[in-house]
Amino acid sequence: MPQESAELRRLIEPAVTALGYELVGVEFSRGKQGLLRVYIDHEDGISVDDCQKVSHQVSGLLDVEDPIRGQYALEVSSPGLDRPLFRARDFERFAGHEIRLRLLAPVDGRRKFRGVLVGMRDDQVVVDVDETDEELVVPLDEIDQARLVPDYESHRAEGA
Repeated sequence: MPQESAELRRLIEPAVTALGYELVGVEFSRGKQGLLRVYIDHEDGISVDDCQKVSHQVSGLLDVEDPIRGQYALEVSSPGLDRPLFRARDFERFAGHEIRLRLLAPVDGRRKFRGVLVGMRDDQVVVDVDETDEELVVPLDEIDQARLVPDYESHRAEGA
């Protein structure tokens, strides 16, 4: 997964928020065919209809602005239980939750970490790493991907 595209976020966010949704993040990856993934959220949750509404609006905007060369697919979805974290405020909001982290470059020979998110400190992400009980402190722009680890037990209790 690529890092969030700040340029695409700036373009898309006003359209998403005008429809009453929160733009969680935007990812663009190139391959045989590019994929633009837009994550949206709402306090009442996200339905397929919500995704279709945002997809229609964003698709029209992208057709006019044409920020991506070549062919690509647009995918709009909820962030899911393994919600991706993109911005500093995401790392502050979900402090105390378990996360998986993949870095752009290795730290102590590793790129993948799992642990409890402490939050932000001096513009850096702080994680208590599970295996070592040590803190990993890394600048936000050195993170390739960060996601919450789903807590299925508490999710089941909420739904019951």
